[in-house]
Amino acid sequence: MVDSSRSAQRAVIQFCRAEGERASQIYRRMKEVHAEQCFARCTIFRWWQHYEAGRVNIKDLPRPGQVHVVTNSTTISVLDELIHQNRRITTREIAVELSISKGTVHHIIHKNLGYGKICAQWVPRHLSENQKTARMGVCLTQQFLH
Repeated sequence: MVDSSRSAQRAVIQFCRAEGERASQIYRRMKEVHAEQCFARCTIFRWWQHYEAGRVNIKDLPRPGQVHVVTNSTTISVLDELIHQNRRITTREIAVELSISKGTVHHIIHKNLGYGKICAQWVPRHLSENQKTARMGVCLTQQFLH
């Protein structure tokens, strides 16, 4: 079985170009070997040009754009505090306040903190021990009334 990963195919393009093969020849050979997983013709030509211009690295270069924010305990605790201060706060308001994306806010709220939104308020999905005890008390009181 042939390794069809991006870096493996780029390494093949780099090697074949160093051996003097043209991009069209490399494309034909790679299409025979990699079949459906083969790079598109234009991609092979583009990488051939990169290597012809002197590039030696087969990995992607860093791209400009928004830096990926890693979810950390500080962000989680600040977000939790914001929710405790205002149960009706929206993910958009939190995102603006903490300067992170709405997707990151959503992930922290639902996956890390375990909150869900009920009647426009953030509430924990799982009750704490105190909440369970209070709820049991209410249920027992209601049971004796009926």
